Amino acid sequence: MKLPHVRGYIAVGAATGLTATTLIAAAAAQASTGAHAGTATPSPDPQVKQAAMAHSLAGQLGGKTAGSYIQNGRLVVTVTDASAAKAVTAAGAQAKLVTRSGSDLKKVQKALKHEVTTPGTAYAVDPRTNKVVLSYDASVTGKSLAKVKAAAKRHGASVSTKRVAGTFRTFTIGGEAIYSGGGRCSLGFNAKKGSDYYFITAGHCAELAGKDWYADQGQTQKLGTVTVDKFPGEDYAVVKYDAAPADTQGAVKDTGGAVDITGAADATVGQTVKRSGSTTGVHDGTVKALDQTVNYSEGQVDGLIQTDVCAEPGDSGGSLFAGDKALGMTSGGSGDCTNGGETFFNPVSDAIQASGVEIY
Repeated sequence: MKLPHVRGYIAVGAATGLTATTLIAAAAAQASTGAHAGTATPSPDPQVKQAAMAHSLAGQLGGKTAGSYIQNGRLVVTVTDASAAKAVTAAGAQAKLVTRSGSDLKKVQKALKHEVTTPGTAYAVDPRTNKVVLSYDASVTGKSLAKVKAAAKRHGASVSTKRVAGTFRTFTIGGEAIYSGGGRCSLGFNAKKGSDYYFITAGHCAELAGKDWYADQGQTQKLGTVTVDKFPGEDYAVVKYDAAPADTQGAVKDTGGAVDITGAADATVGQTVKRSGSTTGVHDGTVKALDQTVNYSEGQVDGLIQTDVCAEPGDSGGSLFAGDKALGMTSGGSGDCTNGGETFFNPVSDAIQASGVEIY
């Protein structure tokens, strides 16, 4: 199929009926689905507002909170004393008294960052249990597993361990979307800075596949070149379009139509989210943890969003969003969309802060 000029909205709907190029070729998606004509901004998502409240309270309370989560439609904020509980209640959220402060659990995370570097491990604070959960995949066995369990034991009741199915890996290869070198990934979000246009994807895509990205597998129709990328440590890349998109809409094609993405936001535990990618289309799920550290075979990545939304190879870089807000880009995980699994996302705010672009 001959590609039209690449436009500024991202087609990331269900895989059925979409070709390799429809992820980033708006006119092709419009011809097959008619979605472009129906682009709309959804009604305000109450969970996005709760997430904003959670991050505001986190800044206000500091170490007196060990995190927040959404439960039964209400924001629950952990606190360590009565004055913090009063502030939470005044803000309209529910306070939950816990024994370990945010400062206590951050110290544990910092220690694990140095004690547990084995590929196939991951750890983050679970505000619901007031512990750090240390996960390990099927590749961690023998002496490596004994070392991981010994590290957890040193921290006593502050750490719980969990075995996950499959193996933690980045999702670079596979799928049909944007191409570079021998790699294929998914376009995350369109962005701009002044009169220049960009798109955001996963950093490991740039590091492992290449700096120049194309709309076709034959790599004859260039989209642009990476200007900022980070991996490992973090996992994001910003690509500058060679030419300004003809259509300047910054929308994500959701199931049944295109959703206008109006800006970026922070995620919170318990929040319902959607993940879109070129291999598996659109899937939804729940945020399970923030500030997740994952030890991939390529290196350690910090500050990730953990969810139970499935993903598969080729979905890397794809969009994590809630309502009309961009949250993050697919980094990696375990499992697949047949058996489920854990998936990690780099917050979109990292790419925005590093490059100065804005989601539109």
